[in-house]
Amino acid sequence: MPTTPRTPSARTPDSASAPRTYLITGAASGIGKATAARLRAAGHTVIGADRTADADGVAIAADLATDSGRTQLADQASELSGGRLDAVIACAGLAHFATTTVNVNYFGAVATLELLRPLLAAGTDPRAAAVASVGAVHPTDPAIVDACLAGDEAAATAAAQHALDRGEGHLIYGSSKAALARWVRRAAVTDDWAGVGIPLNAIGPGTVLTPMTEGMLADPDVRKVVDTTVPMPLNGHARPEQIAPLLTWLTSPENTHVTGQFLFIDGGAEALLRPTP
Repeated sequence: MPTTPRTPSARTPDSASAPRTYLITGAASGIGKATAARLRAAGHTVIGADRTADADGVAIAADLATDSGRTQLADQASELSGGRLDAVIACAGLAHFATTTVNVNYFGAVATLELLRPLLAAGTDPRAAAVASVGAVHPTDPAIVDACLAGDEAAATAAAQHALDRGEGHLIYGSSKAALARWVRRAAVTDDWAGVGIPLNAIGPGTVLTPMTEGMLADPDVRKVVDTTVPMPLNGHARPEQIAPLLTWLTSPENTHVTGQFLFIDGGAEALLRPTP
């Protein structure tokens, strides 16, 4: 039975800036760490999650490549938050030529959002966002994307292994991020999300200077390939701190009507790669 949509309340400067409780995956480094720092500096509570809990600001250690890790994330998030969250940001991701990239980037991110949705439903002005990538507009492996969207992790993992076996491991990352962006668009307008007043969006960063990319960019030949496949005419490579403001706004009470969107923050890369959207 369809749920009754929430009606957004009028926003005042005080309500828009009131302290909120966030959960951010991938909080130990990169975009996740920068976003957590920005939110904490604004007076919000951030529950950080990552594969290990030995980093500053990481309260939950959970391997999102596994079912047990996803369940652990949900259980600890419920405990630490007191059963309610105001926002969830799924930042955790991998860029390896490996099957685990699909397990984390798609299934880990979707599980994060789905398992924590009940906590959001109990929160105030709940919001959610996922970090995809401009790589989603690159060539993809339809077998990986289709299996992801069908919710068949075994088939998606097998398809990723087939890509590796035929020397096309480079398709795995973009496929996982394309599937995530499509899931967000489909899920955002359903009764579970829009129907209960929870905006859900994805962002598509270009090349960001994080631990995940530093090895690639340190090699001049690889850097040339990266800059060719992700051309960024506006200000070049981004720092994580330059991505955090977009995630902050999307998950703030001020965002009352943006949902189901795949927002590129890529210095113009998507516009060059796909001039006709």
